Amino acid sequence: MLLSEQDQFLSYNGEVLLFQLSKPKHAEEADDKTMNLCVRRMVFNRDTKLFVQKSSGVFSLGASHSKIEIICCSCTTDSRTGIILPCILMKNKKRNTVKYFLLLLHSSNQFEPSFYFKLDYELKEDVRLFAGPSLLWRHANKLFYISSNTCVVQSAPVQLSSVVWTGDIVGEGTVVLGIRTACLPETEDPDEFSISDRAIWGSEFFGYTIQTQKMLSGTCFMPHAYSRVVSSVYVCKSERLKKQLRISLVAITHKNQLIWFQNGVPKGVCELPYEKPCSVKPALTRRNDLLFVVSFASGNSCVVQRRDSLQVASKWQKVKSVLVDDFIGSGSEQLLLLFNDDADTDVLSTFKITDLGEVNYASGIIYKHDVPAAEGLQENGLLTVRALETRLQAGWTSVRELQQHLGLQKRVILESCRALIDLVEERTHILPNSKEVKCRRCLVSLWDDVENPVDSLGKETSLASEVPEHFTEELWHRVVGDRLVVGVKLTESFHLSLSEVSLSLVMDQDFSSISPIIKCQSKIIKLNKAFSALAVSSSQTEPPPKKMKLDLHRKNDLKKEFPKRSSRIQLDGAKTVTAVTSLSPLLAFHRVCCVVLLHARKQNHQNDSLQQSKKMTVLCGKILLSLEDISNDRYSVKMLRDNSYCTGSMEDILAVLAVSVRFSFQIVSCDCTLTPVSSWLLGEMECTPFKECQDNIFCHKAGNVHGTIFNWALKNPFEGVLTVFCRNLIVLFQCLHSLTRVLPPSCSVKLLKSGSKGVLTEQLALALEKEILTLKNSLFLKETKAESSLTWGNESGKKMNNAPLASLLDTEEGVQQFRKKFQHEREESVRTMNQTMNGALYQEIALKIAEAQLSSDMIVWRLA
Repeated sequence: MLLSEQDQFLSYNGEVLLFQLSKPKHAEEADDKTMNLCVRRMVFNRDTKLFVQKSSGVFSLGASHSKIEIICCSCTTDSRTGIILPCILMKNKKRNTVKYFLLLLHSSNQFEPSFYFKLDYELKEDVRLFAGPSLLWRHANKLFYISSNTCVVQSAPVQLSSVVWTGDIVGEGTVVLGIRTACLPETEDPDEFSISDRAIWGSEFFGYTIQTQKMLSGTCFMPHAYSRVVSSVYVCKSERLKKQLRISLVAITHKNQLIWFQNGVPKGVCELPYEKPCSVKPALTRRNDLLFVVSFASGNSCVVQRRDSLQVASKWQKVKSVLVDDFIGSGSEQLLLLFNDDADTDVLSTFKITDLGEVNYASGIIYKHDVPAAEGLQENGLLTVRALETRLQAGWTSVRELQQHLGLQKRVILESCRALIDLVEERTHILPNSKEVKCRRCLVSLWDDVENPVDSLGKETSLASEVPEHFTEELWHRVVGDRLVVGVKLTESFHLSLSEVSLSLVMDQDFSSISPIIKCQSKIIKLNKAFSALAVSSSQTEPPPKKMKLDLHRKNDLKKEFPKRSSRIQLDGAKTVTAVTSLSPLLAFHRVCCVVLLHARKQNHQNDSLQQSKKMTVLCGKILLSLEDISNDRYSVKMLRDNSYCTGSMEDILAVLAVSVRFSFQIVSCDCTLTPVSSWLLGEMECTPFKECQDNIFCHKAGNVHGTIFNWALKNPFEGVLTVFCRNLIVLFQCLHSLTRVLPPSCSVKLLKSGSKGVLTEQLALALEKEILTLKNSLFLKETKAESSLTWGNESGKKMNNAPLASLLDTEEGVQQFRKKFQHEREESVRTMNQTMNGALYQEIALKIAEAQLSSDMIVWRLA
């Protein structure tokens, strides 16, 4: 198929799309009343170094007594699915009426009509396509636009002389940047302005937001003085810092210049090699070089490179079109230049692909002789990569050794601090023994190596248990609805050695008619690194030996996984134990004082591999409740809006999570992105993120759903997990019913079991490890008794064991001694094999094993 002036080129996902208008092959059957819009998908073949056709598609158009043209084409976002699709604007002119219609091209090469509209004039000035798909244009110094959502032509209340850019800006949506006649301040007298002032204020730069229909000051883009010379703009970056809009952009001028602006201030300028520049677009190459491709009205093009300064890197003449995409599949962008060749009118016959670096393909060049050089280059590259990998491995080894050295220094400093504290408090400091020091890191002890017998070790353990410790950092309580939430914040050292943690509330007053113990439900609320709240069982904590290894070996890895801004949230959540109870029975006493007790099982280390745990109860403090304080909302949770955020202390957030029920849903979409979920949360549900943890959002919508907490985590644009923390199932039903109305019909919503698969797998491994340790402890007790019995029995015959066997058998007395020795060892062996165990000890061991097996079985059931 030959090319014509009406043909349009467009790059999409590394492919080149060629749109052409043609008559049907059987023209006599169509009677000249139809016209075909054809699309050809062309891909670059790296073997032949040529573009080949991948697929094609056809769309039939009615052309009776009318003229059909392709106005423009671009890649825009489909608001229904969030997917970027090619979009083509067509014109059908019939007599004095002009009909315009927009088509979307899908991956199956099927064209979908989006919308159409009629005008009594033709579109000629500043026609732009943008997300929706939507279309805007300028006519008679007025701005008009239409979108697929409304299908109605609307007029913006602005007067402008040109449109220089259209696109999305953070926090503003779609923005139109244009130039208009300057509006002089009312306080200024025009007669007092000098000639230079009139020249500058003759026009000004401004921004107009399509969604909110508000004006943006042009000073955040560039000074007004440049509005007289700017012809086209491209916004490279937009962000908001402290409510201030910060913009980075490039602009081309009628003075044949390219200027770089940052936050409204010019930062660089480059003289262009040709006259009348008309458009500019960026390209990011393999070396992370930012290139600006400038096209000129004469058909020429050039590339401006931005490094230390702006400079022209290359230029070409007789260029038909310049496309930017990853055409060779290298993971970075390249430039595709299509040249005008009068001798050859075939599609994509004269082209050049380059990134101004290693990539350089051109038509008409034979690459057969370049194969050996390419193979040698590939071999050299492979050797270079291997050398770099070796250096990287050596560097990583050095880093690990440095981490181990720093860990050793920290342990020495901590041990010195403990010794100093014990000295100040007049306590006896217990030094770690040599085995403990050597087994941890193969280190030589810095203290005297004195082996302590078993009884002295037990004495040291008892002394250590008598040392007073501070277990809690903070005690707080909140009233959420008709329930009371009590929280205890634990110290980090205490938290790491605990399991089976719970709280109990005991009334301090003496009531003879009722029980002083208050029924409550305990939870450990923690916020993980993604800021999603989890309620975990206190028996699922990690064994201390593994935690010690994690602290010594992976301190830097932890810093990477938990950013600085979230570390405080993670620690606070992980160390807080909550208890929830009904508030109504407590209100009957008008004023009540409750004692808060913490129950836990603390694990101690013995012999580096064995663990013993003991139950303990810690007095955390007292809380005072009065009817007057509750009626005045003194302890109520306060969640208010403050500049698009939800205010609320960490205690308020933990209290709401403690009384809520957690549900997780996996949402998967096959043919569209999940952008409606975010719009639904921020729009219909009126959610705002917490200042303390911004991934958790609080629902402010009036009604039953008020107070619900959501967490939306996207795995990819088509799959995500929505976690809902609600009061009851009715609220959950209302949330899901509202969500299903905005999700596409093809989306699937699946309820996930409590806990992710990775977390449950890790918990199962820890539970099995605990079960093995429990069995090992019971066997160790039995073996210890057997070995002790053998030792005591052999003491009496120790002298006889050392005697030579031949000398014993020489005499009758020696034979009698050997017979007694043999009989004694036989009795000892039988006694060892037939050991009996105390009933209480056996009951205790059986109970521990059953508890460990029950814990692992429960996790396996949750994983199934």
